[in-house]
Amino acid sequence: MVIVNSNVGIANTDIDIAHCAADFKQMLLAEIVQAKSRIYISALYIQDDAAGREVLAALYQAKQQTPTLDICLFVDFHRAQRGLIGEKESGGNRDLYLALEQQHQVSINIYGVPVKRKELLGVLHLKGMVIDNVLLYTGASINDVYLQQAGRYRLDRYYRLDSQALADNFCQYLQDYFIDSSLAPRLNHGELPDSKIVKRNILRLTRLLKSSTYRPFSADQRDYKADDIQTSMFVGCGRRGNQLNRVIRDLVRSSRDTLVIFTPYFNLPKPLLRDLDAALKRGVKISFIVGDKKANDFYNADEATFSTVEVVPYIYERLLATFLSRRQKYLDNGTLSLRLWQHDNNSFHLKGLVVDERYHLLTGSNLNPRAWALDLENAILLDDEKGQLLDKFTAEFQRISQHTKKIDKPSDIESVQSYPDKPRKLLKKLRMTQIDRLLKRFL
Repeated sequence: MVIVNSNVGIANTDIDIAHCAADFKQMLLAEIVQAKSRIYISALYIQDDAAGREVLAALYQAKQQTPTLDICLFVDFHRAQRGLIGEKESGGNRDLYLALEQQHQVSINIYGVPVKRKELLGVLHLKGMVIDNVLLYTGASINDVYLQQAGRYRLDRYYRLDSQALADNFCQYLQDYFIDSSLAPRLNHGELPDSKIVKRNILRLTRLLKSSTYRPFSADQRDYKADDIQTSMFVGCGRRGNQLNRVIRDLVRSSRDTLVIFTPYFNLPKPLLRDLDAALKRGVKISFIVGDKKANDFYNADEATFSTVEVVPYIYERLLATFLSRRQKYLDNGTLSLRLWQHDNNSFHLKGLVVDERYHLLTGSNLNPRAWALDLENAILLDDEKGQLLDKFTAEFQRISQHTKKIDKPSDIESVQSYPDKPRKLLKKLRMTQIDRLLKRFL
């Protein structure tokens, strides 16, 4: 049994799941159009592309229609000020934010959250979008691929939770730690603080986030019906005392029958690996759905344009092959199963756990060492003791499984010898210098 400090009830009828990225985009835009009181969005980035501009335009239009509408957007401070990897140097998405603010007579707030001194050392990975009393929870950020703007998509999970208590608590966290603290500067207003002030504020915010939590639900918020699904909220930042990591481990260790795990990048933290091995020994049936290397954003099949950073999908694949080779007996007896997702040139970004068909963890955490120790992550846990969500989750699981193939043995995964020359040689070089061990901490 998973023990939580504070929860609130939500009716099964107040939980909906969008079928795909395009549906989620329409859901988001429809919510924005009818917003009356507040819009709070937290994402790694809101990109300067067609989808990002469309969402931002809808937000400004909503503000024009309802001047009292409280609109606050939160993105990673460092990510907002650089271009895409491989592109020429630019001011990043912040250039768009500044330009749009100048073009409109109404104003919205876009805050840059500096979780760590450098993007490599940790980013804002806290996800969620509140429109009035609805919380949309997805691991997606906002850009063309995440929202399937022009055909290509990046598959994620898309939950709509109609709950004032959840929405209030989500917004309160952002208010407490980013706005009231004055440690997250506005990116779309004037000059940023000088580097010394930014550095000092980052140190203060980092310390603050490591001990941050969602507020406990009040007695009034906890006034729920007997059939309601119990819902809890968690946040985590840093290796020590990380509340979210503890909950994830508790979920795995409490599993008795089944455990479903979604992760886009196979690089599990060692404590989680130990918990999974213990669960396998208990006879828990563990099912993974993982993105194929070709479903990774960094995958590049063209050797002529292959760059060093594009070795990342191959590293993940080797980690996966090693994991399976050490657990072949569980694959053979059916206790462990794994499916790889790939669909054309689309990518895979799902994360989360489902334990014993009862506990559903919605999270942006990639379940890797980076999420475990560096980034600011959050999650929502749904405790569905009576199985009311089973039909909805089964339909979601079937949609996700549609483009997967079952892996029965490590040799079902492409071997290093079959890789193109550049990634194969680069992997060998990384192993020889042992740089791959360091890389795994940041991937």
